[in-house]
Amino acid sequence: MKRRGFIGALAGLSITAHANGVFAAALNKPPSMALPDLVASDRVLVVVNLQGGNDGLNTIVPHGMPAYYRYRPSIGIAPGDVLQIDRTIGFNPALASLKGMFDNGSVAIVQGAGYPAPDHSHFRSTEIWQTAAPEKYEHTGWLGRYLDESNLPETNLFNAVAVAPILPEVLASRRVDVPAIAGLGGYGLASDRNATQRSAFASLVRDDRVPFASPYLATVASIEDRAQRGSEELPKLVAGYKTSAAYPATAIGRSLALAAQMIGSNLGTRVIYVAHGSFDTHVAQRARQDVLLRGLGDALKAFYDDLAAHGNEKKTLTMTFSEFGRRVAENASRGTDHGTAAPMFLIGGGIKGGVYGEHPSLDALDNGDTRFTTDFRSVYATIVEKWFGRPSAGVIAGTYPTLPMLG
Repeated sequence: MKRRGFIGALAGLSITAHANGVFAAALNKPPSMALPDLVASDRVLVVVNLQGGNDGLNTIVPHGMPAYYRYRPSIGIAPGDVLQIDRTIGFNPALASLKGMFDNGSVAIVQGAGYPAPDHSHFRSTEIWQTAAPEKYEHTGWLGRYLDESNLPETNLFNAVAVAPILPEVLASRRVDVPAIAGLGGYGLASDRNATQRSAFASLVRDDRVPFASPYLATVASIEDRAQRGSEELPKLVAGYKTSAAYPATAIGRSLALAAQMIGSNLGTRVIYVAHGSFDTHVAQRARQDVLLRGLGDALKAFYDDLAAHGNEKKTLTMTFSEFGRRVAENASRGTDHGTAAPMFLIGGGIKGGVYGEHPSLDALDNGDTRFTTDFRSVYATIVEKWFGRPSAGVIAGTYPTLPMLG
């Protein structure tokens, strides 16, 4: 296959470049002047995206607030069913596995996480949480910027990994290529499934002749070359890992099992992204959310059991987030609509377990929504500064107080 023909075969690949875009910036990226992290270089952050907008009030239940039951006569969780933390709040009973981890001191709950002037759009609020930029449109994710600033080895194909079919914006960076791997069995280029196309691709990446003027072709070829090599090497690198826990047979269970494999195989991976959902529970919320929460808690319990069996639980911190919580009042379909503030979980990594921040008042709502009490960027700044040992400037715009759950 000629180079021109191979490029023509890539017609399904759409690349948009503009002056401020990440792809265009990659062509002019300066050498990294970043300092190495100031803490142990084997620390890993696992980010779990609760896609769709998880209802925080039925996750950490304010059973001690009478307004909760007034607003939710059908979907409210009965006080006797709540796994109580104190007289005010407790876990949804579907999160029994996570409650056990909380009781052991390995889970921190950050209450009322949100941001000023919240957006109820899935798309925009997801972008805000992943870029940490509510005030503007940003082309890199906050963890992508962390990767750019961290002076990671360019030869490592797995500095960060998204266990997902496409790369999330949170890992979009200017200097670091991040593979999106939905699963070991499906990771690779489509051309690898055909011997002729595989041979053609190998010729493409070795051929320095360009049939037309393009500032992007060399970068495209480099990225594709790394993807192909990664798809060949990853199964070999994790093949020796022996899973030591019974994961639930769910998508989140499989994703976290793969994350444990990568962590335990010492690939040098610093950030792993996984997703779970959808939590967009406009209709019949209780049945849907309870299944998702149980799956989350059971998968996280298995994940940390697996990590502990290999001595990796202290070097692995997990953070959950969702693009927004839900409205305080249930709707006519026994569901909830798009809301604002909700809790976040931080797990493992030697965390100082407990409850952080103030639960939003249910008696002083903002047009039917809770008012945030903790800016989510404080959580991000805490992770960058206390977990990775780097200044948050350059990663998070502005200055936000760190929280005391990480030493």
